[in-house]
Amino acid sequence: MNFLQEYFNDFLSLVFPELCQACGNNLFKGEESICIYCQQHLPYTNFHLDIENPVAKQFWGKAKIAGASACFHFRKGGKVQNLLHQLKYKGRQEVGIKIGKIYGYQLLYSSPFNKATVIIPVPLHKQKLKSRGFNQAECFANGLSETMKVPVNTSALCRAQSNETQTKKTRYQRHLNVEQIFKLNNAQDLIGQHILLVDDVVTTGSTLLSCIECLHTVQDIQISVATIAYAK
Repeated sequence: MNFLQEYFNDFLSLVFPELCQACGNNLFKGEESICIYCQQHLPYTNFHLDIENPVAKQFWGKAKIAGASACFHFRKGGKVQNLLHQLKYKGRQEVGIKIGKIYGYQLLYSSPFNKATVIIPVPLHKQKLKSRGFNQAECFANGLSETMKVPVNTSALCRAQSNETQTKKTRYQRHLNVEQIFKLNNAQDLIGQHILLVDDVVTTGSTLLSCIECLHTVQDIQISVATIAYAK
């Protein structure tokens, strides 16, 4: 029976081949979402190895964090943009999970990220969540959770207001756009925790900063930040 199922799956892959969501080439057997070549050649930042990396500097003098990093550099027209487009606008949730798994293995061996006790994705407003059907940051969080063996908490932090998209806004406008739009539920569950706060893309850090300010109302916590990509 297993042989027949495997034969049928192989036949389907010939007729309807799965494609790499980064480069568009056919995936080989055993590859998931991103081909091995792309996994090896995507523009990794290695920011998790440098405490003074550009993402961490976004928060200097603004918020107290243990560390901040991003998996990839974002370049217009590049493979990372392809991945984010497939995840965010084509509903390919498995792309976010796959990237989370990949980055989770890197963060496992890097302090302070490997000290995290809970992962919290930046939440969407309930109207946006209903419209999109999923939270791309949560997909990334679930992938990280699988490899880092750290639970995901999607209920403690919520978006109380629906704000306009950050696209095409200036740095100052982005900051104003996300001021005081997050709130906490069951904050006692976070006391004493090291939170890994995650999102898809960091540009100015305004959204993450708003989340951090909200989370820091909880006693005795530490916060680290990780995103899929960093866009200058």
